[in-house]
Amino acid sequence: MKRPALAAAVLAGSTLVARAQEGALHPGQPHPWQINLQEALSPIEAQIHWFSAYTLWFLIPVVILVAALLAWVAFRYSEKRNPTPSRTSHNTVIEVIWTLAPVLILLCLAIPSFQLLTAQYNPPREPELTVKATGYQWYWGYEYQPAETVAAASSAAAGTEANPAPPAAEPVSFLSYPLTEEARTAAGKEDRAAYPRLLAVDNEMVVPVNTVVRLLATGGDVIHSFAMPSMGVKVDAVPGRINEYWFEADREGLFYGQCSELCGRDHYNMPIAMRVVSQEQFATWLAAARENLENANAQLTAEIASANSVVAQR
Repeated sequence: MKRPALAAAVLAGSTLVARAQEGALHPGQPHPWQINLQEALSPIEAQIHWFSAYTLWFLIPVVILVAALLAWVAFRYSEKRNPTPSRTSHNTVIEVIWTLAPVLILLCLAIPSFQLLTAQYNPPREPELTVKATGYQWYWGYEYQPAETVAAASSAAAGTEANPAPPAAEPVSFLSYPLTEEARTAAGKEDRAAYPRLLAVDNEMVVPVNTVVRLLATGGDVIHSFAMPSMGVKVDAVPGRINEYWFEADREGLFYGQCSELCGRDHYNMPIAMRVVSQEQFATWLAAARENLENANAQLTAEIASANSVVAQR
């Protein structure tokens, strides 16, 4: 009887190790048996991880204390052990303790949470890139606008620009649809580890690494929510208004998110794919995408695949 149990334990352990290795190879996406937050790939998500661990130092002792008190009261003051209940109306010391203790705990939680909230809406420097994400049933639309163009337009609107700047290049815009199983081969995305089912798309959102990106989110029909867990991004996309957020990816790769607002029949299959590349690769892709998005994506994918194969051979 012990051998089957041992074999099952070994199999379960090997499965968990395999899943952990898969998560290390493909961060920025959910994995089976995952119980923790996704790996932090941006400064804000790293702060979110810290705050999550920080709150546990308060939550776990409180849960243990309350559970222990409940167990002790149920045992000590049951009808069998305490047939004549106490008539005590109040206890000043206890009331002071259970008032001040929660206040102190909430204060210790509030201060870092306000600091985190402030950081989420105040980028460390001026954004170098602005991307507008529009949610539709059930796909996303992206529009790229360099930050200097946005700043020039704002200055011109405010009347503070003495000499008008030359016309800026047209913004790059495209739609990003969920990748169907039938379209995998034609798109060259048959690797299900890199392009997971229900998460892969035909056109990824491309951004440069180590760059502050301003994200403008809105909805084209109903309320959606742009969520990229590994980047610490979650912004409601509401029709008729624009919500602003920012992020800065600190690692190159292909990462995934999903719409996080119930938006209708195919809400389950409304993925977000973000490809983070070097700043040089992004500049090349953006220039090529203005002419032909399909060719620009193909060139970028081929360049990344070639670089990865060289690294693997080493």
